[in-house]
Amino acid sequence: MRKGLLETVISGMNTRTSHAQVVNELGRAIIAGDYPVGTTLPGDVELAARFKVSRTVLREAMKTLAAKGLVVPRARIGTRVTPNTQWNLFDSDILTWYFAVGVNEEFLLHLSEVRLGFEPHAAALAARHASEADISQMMRLAVAMGDPDHSAESLAVADLKFHLSVLEASRNPFLRTLGSLIEAALVGAFKLSSPAADRGKISDVAASHIRIVEEIDRRDEDGARRAMENVIRVGRERVVQSLREGK
Repeated sequence: MRKGLLETVISGMNTRTSHAQVVNELGRAIIAGDYPVGTTLPGDVELAARFKVSRTVLREAMKTLAAKGLVVPRARIGTRVTPNTQWNLFDSDILTWYFAVGVNEEFLLHLSEVRLGFEPHAAALAARHASEADISQMMRLAVAMGDPDHSAESLAVADLKFHLSVLEASRNPFLRTLGSLIEAALVGAFKLSSPAADRGKISDVAASHIRIVEEIDRRDEDGARRAMENVIRVGRERVVQSLREGK
């Protein structure tokens, strides 16, 4: 089973096949700007020798990168790097590569803007559709976030589980597929500024997430929407402050 973005960042390990290794190394290099937009990647012979793989493995890797929108093959020209407006930023590999090479404030702000666009609505839908079992599960996950023994890693995992449970309770299959964006945002928080560093903040984080569940339990769609917006905005402010202090 493929590791999620958060697990990969926490563990720092990711076992890969030859195909995945080529995709990973070239993908990271493209995101890092080692191969700027419009440039042509080295030829098959050079890349096959560099990665010590067959031409077949290399061609399959190029197909994978093309499917992610990073490159486009051109007959008699070669494989060219596409503008980043064509990259699939919903792809978990691409998000992983972004965090591997380093993200900036603008990237994280864009990520939070997308979250504000769909997570509050997911919370509102959860208030409409969640079963009692869903609500009990969300409350257990929210309360678990208040464990004073949380490390930065375990709190990030608990946070992710909670937000994915809200998407699940929305009963909207399209929203459920957006979990990778939440995961990316939480990776940013984990790497830059975790509430676990301040024991007093852990209880505040738990309380703000419990508030979301309470509004869902009341079937208050507007209340659930506002509570979710508050959680995302507070998290964004914490990460941005950490980025600015680190400059």
